Amino acid sequence: MSTNTGSTTGLLARRFLTEAARTPVNLLALVLVPVVFVAVAAGPLKDAADLLGGTGGPAVQTATAGWAAGFIAAIGMYFQTREARAADRRLVQAGLAPVRLVAARMTTGLALALIAATAALVSLAGRSGLGNESGRAVAGTLMYAVIYLAIGALAGGLVSSPVNGTVLVLFVWILDVFFGPVMGAADRPATRVLPTHFVTLWMADLPSHHSGRVGDLGWALIWAAAALATAWAVITATSRTARVHHRRGQLATGIRMGLRAAARNRVLWFLLIAVPVVFVLLAVATTPDEATTMSVRENGVTVLRKYWLPDIHGGTMAPIAIASLAAVAGLFTVLDHRTGDRRLALAGFRPLPLLLARLTVVLLGALAATAASIAVTATVFDARQWGWYIAANTLIALTYALLGVLLGPLFGRVGGVLIAFLLPFIDLGIEQSPMLHSTPPAWAHVLPGYGASRVLTDAALTPGFDETSGLLIASGWAAGLALAVVLLFRSTTRPAGVRRRAGVPGRASAGPFPLPTTLPPGDQRCSTVKEDA
Repeated sequence: MSTNTGSTTGLLARRFLTEAARTPVNLLALVLVPVVFVAVAAGPLKDAADLLGGTGGPAVQTATAGWAAGFIAAIGMYFQTREARAADRRLVQAGLAPVRLVAARMTTGLALALIAATAALVSLAGRSGLGNESGRAVAGTLMYAVIYLAIGALAGGLVSSPVNGTVLVLFVWILDVFFGPVMGAADRPATRVLPTHFVTLWMADLPSHHSGRVGDLGWALIWAAAALATAWAVITATSRTARVHHRRGQLATGIRMGLRAAARNRVLWFLLIAVPVVFVLLAVATTPDEATTMSVRENGVTVLRKYWLPDIHGGTMAPIAIASLAAVAGLFTVLDHRTGDRRLALAGFRPLPLLLARLTVVLLGALAATAASIAVTATVFDARQWGWYIAANTLIALTYALLGVLLGPLFGRVGGVLIAFLLPFIDLGIEQSPMLHSTPPAWAHVLPGYGASRVLTDAALTPGFDETSGLLIASGWAAGLALAVVLLFRSTTRPAGVRRRAGVPGRASAGPFPLPTTLPPGDQRCSTVKEDA
């Protein structure tokens, strides 16, 4: 009996992994995203930790491997739990023991997490080496992945919308990274409840002195064990019920129906507002009392100025939250309705009005995140030029919303989410950050946020507008992305089953039943068009 159970679980796990491998972009993202994140973000995050009063040093660089592996494990497990729910229920209803299904899903999730963790560790070893504590780095990265597997499974079990689930995972990850023990104060009581608090301390060999007799490693293992138990319970619960929820029809027409559908997703609108509010306020609350030097343009001349960090930190953090949320909103708003849009196009709905309807919903979501960010930022930060500051944040929202629209059809759900997370973080959070670079490095000039970030920094810190070139670059990015969206949308909404061939009268696309056709005299072909099975 146990042998049969093991063979069934192994067969299912192989099938699940084969299904994941059918989308090569997903597997590529599992490797490339942690490699790029560790290689690019480790150094700047170390500098940010030093600036914000965290532990800094090698501890941050070691933790980046765990952060990368954890996020990817959570996203992968979320989509496994969410997308396969109906199929898993049918398997259980057909007689498959739930324990075998859950074991197979957990095995698949752990295998994908192991790929991401390995890639992150290899990148860390190549960048700075694992040092004498290589065992801690490897074990800590694996515990990160296990803990975030549970977070992804929990989000998949509780949140049905991919937009909401992805944003929720991103929100937990941001809190865990930026307010954890190496980026902030290690002895802050409020942060001890973060999921990887003790894992990070043990992994970086930073004794907490508040773990009691259990010790940091003991608490880390308890978190990992509890995470496995939570993931197991969630997957079991989601596959146990045999009910099937049927969706109503897709959007019937234009902007009115698009807005009506979006209005039903109240959780999304709450997250679009709450995430930037919490992100900006917590960033300001943890800013150390010290000065920093930044490069700004005044009267056409680039000069260095000293600024008091608590006065400006909030103003530079808002764009990161705006860009991430706008990209995710753009990705899922269009991707979730792609099949319905094809049906509408087949029914005669013109592509341009249909695209404008979708983009209206996307931009309203991005503008909601922008308005919430600016409103809360205004309580802790006073921009020198509020008009241009608002315009720069709006340009960032527009740019990344259009990028999100492009990412969905090109990379799919999982790959698109990972890129939507990585690009704004590296672009706006690291390379364009005026606190980490007096001037952006040369390669950052080609990133989407460069022009708008130049406008934002100028508007935030100087009394006169000197960034006409940055405004033109940002406008060029927005126009180019809009054109790319139009072209991609036309190709992805073109009905795939309609193909007309000249010289074959009465030829029709395959439908639910074979369709009779009349052929020219003497034609020896079959007189019916057969449908592929």
